[in-house]
Order: sequence, then structure tokens, then C-alpha cells
Amino acid sequence: MRGSLWQLGQSITRRLAQADKNSVARRFYSADSELKKTVLYDFHVANGGKMVPFAGWSMPIQYKDSIMDSTLNCRENGSLFDVSHMCGLSLKGKDSVPFLEKLVIADVAGLAHGTGTLTVFTNEKGGTIDDSVITKVNGEHIYLVVNAGCRDKDLAHIEEHMKAFKAKGGDVSWHIHDERSLLALQGPLAAPTLQHLTKEDLSKIYFGGFRILDINGASCFLTRTGYTGEDGFEISVPSEHAVDLAKAILEKSEGKVRLTGLGARDSLRLEAGLCLYGNDMEQHITPVEAGLTWAIGKRRRAEGGFLGAEVILKQLADGPSIRRVGFFSSGPPPRSHSEIQDEKGTNIGEVTSGGFSPCLKRNIAMGYVKSGLHKAGTKVKIVIRGKANDGVITKLPFVPSKYYKPS
Repeated sequence: MRGSLWQLGQSITRRLAQADKNSVARRFYSADSELKKTVLYDFHVANGGKMVPFAGWSMPIQYKDSIMDSTLNCRENGSLFDVSHMCGLSLKGKDSVPFLEKLVIADVAGLAHGTGTLTVFTNEKGGTIDDSVITKVNGEHIYLVVNAGCRDKDLAHIEEHMKAFKAKGGDVSWHIHDERSLLALQGPLAAPTLQHLTKEDLSKIYFGGFRILDINGASCFLTRTGYTGEDGFEISVPSEHAVDLAKAILEKSEGKVRLTGLGARDSLRLEAGLCLYGNDMEQHITPVEAGLTWAIGKRRRAEGGFLGAEVILKQLADGPSIRRVGFFSSGPPPRSHSEIQDEKGTNIGEVTSGGFSPCLKRNIAMGYVKSGLHKAGTKVKIVIRGKANDGVITKLPFVPSKYYKPS
């Protein structure tokens, strides 16, 4: 979904305040018959979720509290998100690791069992098909999650290459986990709350770690990861247990962890300096340009062997022509596609994500500028509705991340 969910949420909130709530609700939140629903749909509606179309699904953009309040509560206490629209899948077989390494930039073979990493599926030109969190469960099982809006093209891409790989004798198969739902529990209360629901010692699972374990009586895939910059977990749960698990998490937190919608999820990930596919990463943007050089495994830099490696390894050697950067700015919050100029008024790039930061109480944005003009402290102009507003390039993330790592 292009543009900012935060802005969509603000626009809905303003319209609700200005107009007859029932008529606005019918226009914005009616369940389109073609939209898919997660198993938590009725639970969202019962809890005041304002449902909007997102990547072919009817999803909550916010609940009874504002996007601003939801964002702050995640950082102070915790948030529970339904992210079941995202697609989880498993690759299995003795060649699943070498197969996946043909498609992504990560050193999958180098991952310890039960650990994972953010990676990128690349195309022949080195551009980004999608970003994904992948986990090496063991040497013959990889678990990964891909974006809802990219599901069809990702699965077609994987399937096409899998057929060719298997035709040459490769041992790999897949299972798409449509029988499971996905919850994201994020914030400082995530671990203490979840600990009430499992016997496994969560303090022994660090950022990127993965376990298959019993949570609230259901066999779950647990990954210590998220999309907010906070400590937290993504929990893949059999769909028949998803509502009970959501209720148990909220209950065990004594009301401090709140159901949170896609609007706050967008402002949280922007504050954390994380990319949104379709905005900050696309088919023509390479991982190097996107500032994800760290995700290219050392062995992969030496050997290549993934789609678009020639382009990406050349950029690693020579530097990319554009780079993703963060901005602070004055005036209205920048929006996707806002022009970025140097102080003389020359175009040097464009904004890909922007909004008002609930935590920092100021405008923040990310975008791409020409290399050489990407240093923190560089003054720029950001053009919004024809007017140039002062801006300055800043380091990412905007809000420090709090991932749980070994001390």
C-alpha cells in the first residue's frame, strides 16, 4: 500500500470528528465482500477496530485510542498487532538452504539453528522483490514471512525457481502456513507478559531467535523480532487458538498492552527507520541503496551466487549512486514523493515515507538522495504542495532501538 498509513488514519480521525459518525463509518469501514478477513476480524470490530482495506485484507487501522496515543503506549508499555495478513511459509529438504541462497542476500548457511535475520529477495538487476525475516529452524527447515502485498509475486517467484531447482535434482519442498495466524507483541512489557503464558525461559531467546514452543496451550512458532524498534515477538499460532491467545495476552498485561492498528505500526516503524516495501524499497532499489548492506553476508559478498549479485557487488565496491537517508523538517509533514532539493533549489531526490513522530513531536521522513549529499547535517529543502520547507539529513533510526541482545 503506497503512502502513509499514519496519514490515512489521521484523515479518518478528522472526518469522524467533523461528520456524522455512522455515515463515515459506512464509507470507510464497511467490509468489502472481496476483502479477506483474518480470524481475529470479529474480535477487532468488537474492540472498536476501525477496519480499512490493506493489501486485499480488511485490517484495523486503529482502535478507540488515537494513533498518537497507540504509538506512545507501545514504547511505554506494549502493543498487540494482528499481522495474519502476512504470509508465513516453510522450506524443507536437505537442499533448502542452498536453494534459498540463490534468491536472497543472506548467509543462510552461516546462521545457527534457531536464529534468523532480515533479508531481501533480489531480481536479476539487483532490485528488491521483497524484504523478509527468515529463520533457520535447522539444516533442513527454513521458516520465513513475506509481506501481504507481495504474497502472490513472491510465491510465484519462489515456485518458478523451485521447479527449476528440483528439475536438476535439488531436494526442497514448501508449505504455506495458511492454517496459522500471526500476532506481533511489541514493547517493554512484551516479554514479561508472554512469560505468563509459557514455561520456556524467554530470557534465553535473544533478538532474531526462534523456538517452536507451547504458548497458552497451543504449539507456536516464536520469533524474537518485530517492526517497531522495540523488543518483542512475532507469534505464529494455529488459527483456531489465535483469538484465545490474543485475549490471554491482553489479560495478562492487566490492560497495559493494547490492541494496536496499522496506523501506529506505520509510525512506529518509521521512527525505527525501518523500510516499508512499496514505499522505501521497490523493484528498482537495491539493498545497498536502501542502507541494508549489513544484511549481505560476508561470504555472499565474496562468492555472490544470488540474483543480481553482479550489480550489488559492484555497488559495494564503487558505492551506489543514491542512498536512503532520514530527515527532520519544518512545515507540514513530508509525504511520499515529496521532492528533495539542495539549498540552491536543485532536485537531489525524493521522500519515500514521512509523517509526524508521536514520540519526538516533530516531522520525520525517509527518502533517497544522490550519493555525496547523504551525510548527516546536510541542509535540504522538502517541497510540499509547491512550497519548499527547511529540512536536515539525520542518522537513522530516529528513535533508538531496544532489541533484546546478549549484554
